[in-house]
Amino acid sequence: MKGSIIIISFFVIGLFCGLNGLVTNAFEQYDLSFYVLCALMFCVGISIGANKESLESIKKVDPVFLLLPLVTILGTLVGVSILRLFITSHSLSEILAVGSGFGYYSLSSVFISKFKGAELGTIALLSNITREILTLTLAPLMVKYFGRLAPISAGGATTMDTTLPIITRYSGQQYVVVSVFHGFMVDLSVPFLVTLFCMI
Repeated sequence: MKGSIIIISFFVIGLFCGLNGLVTNAFEQYDLSFYVLCALMFCVGISIGANKESLESIKKVDPVFLLLPLVTILGTLVGVSILRLFITSHSLSEILAVGSGFGYYSLSSVFISKFKGAELGTIALLSNITREILTLTLAPLMVKYFGRLAPISAGGATTMDTTLPIITRYSGQQYVVVSVFHGFMVDLSVPFLVTLFCMI
């Protein structure tokens, strides 16, 4: 939750600075957002590569659970596709791009802002933060009514970091490795899927 508040705070500060002309037009003139995006991807690569525990835990995952990230990805894309029936202001590819963030708001919102503009990037940020917050707050109900894998799937890309403690608490210690593996795999899919749907 603390991480979400920090991200939102930086977003609000940036919005305030942009609206009040406190930042020069260097971002547009020199395409600085592209270099910020590259730096972010570099940091994501380091964090995944340096986390030896996550990489080792993947080897211990029951083969049955290997399908969980795929189910999460397909379920999310089907769900947001259904929303297209009610949202006519954006194309299906744009809605799929937002959904493909899977809760990874810091990366997906930057990608989408770069390719589709600040408006859709803002929608992606709020949408993916909402996914994380709902997982954090509704995890006990998810386990009660839908089973121990439900909060893992709902958490999307966040299940190897921010939502892991709450998943461990309500799903049980035996699902820690599954949660880390799930988050790791969904995490990896975000830049590829978001870019794919933004380019369509």
